Amino acid sequence: MDKTTDTIVCRNCSEEIQLKAFIDNLKVCPACDAHFPMSAQERLNLLVDADTFQETDVNLYSIDALEFPEYTDKLERDITKTGLRSEMLTGTAEIGGYPVAIAIGDVGFIGGTCGAVIGEKVTRCIEHAGDNNLPLIIVSVSGGMRMQEGTMALMQMAKTTAACVEYAQKGGFYISVVTDPTFGGATASYTSLGDVIIAEPGARVGFAGPLAVASLQEELPENFQKAESLVAHGFIDHIIHRNSMQQLLIDLFSFVY
Repeated sequence: MDKTTDTIVCRNCSEEIQLKAFIDNLKVCPACDAHFPMSAQERLNLLVDADTFQETDVNLYSIDALEFPEYTDKLERDITKTGLRSEMLTGTAEIGGYPVAIAIGDVGFIGGTCGAVIGEKVTRCIEHAGDNNLPLIIVSVSGGMRMQEGTMALMQMAKTTAACVEYAQKGGFYISVVTDPTFGGATASYTSLGDVIIAEPGARVGFAGPLAVASLQEELPENFQKAESLVAHGFIDHIIHRNSMQQLLIDLFSFVY
């Protein structure tokens, strides 16, 4: 691929964008400011100080315990596509020199859906933050709970919620970063439990997806399930452009260190 000549078309405004310019602009459309999804590694590079990330729980990965049709094929496909063994990176790092525990989802891995592994990795990350008196950042992106894992996926909502409560009782400081899209059980558990909840512009956040809600034949309000509506109603605290995200995190950490 020649990034100097290849172009993409913005899904929001239909503007044709040179691929190199798009990547240099952090995958944000220069014409309409639409924020496109980033991989977990791209977001890690955006947020943390260079050469400070230490990954944890590298060897946790999903298995097809229910022998769900085509699940193994999809896992193998997305392991190859993303270079990850699971749908979330977890570890420790520094941001502006401040040590943190961090978890970052990847929508390219089966839509970022939450299964047993994501629940275990998030829980371990939260517990590590609590045991070591570290601030916690979770960057959420999720298509909901992973149907291929059934009840084992659904129970991660209670598991991660309990970990968040215990972390809060220890006096921990949790920043929840919401990106597009974040739906289902992730929204109904750890994503919504941050001391501060921030979102990227246009991020869609909710429990049931818009298509499911539309099926009820109700007229949906403008900006339904988007960050701009959610901040107006107090569900999230702040909307921040991607290019300012790291500085906002640094500013927030300055209050607790």
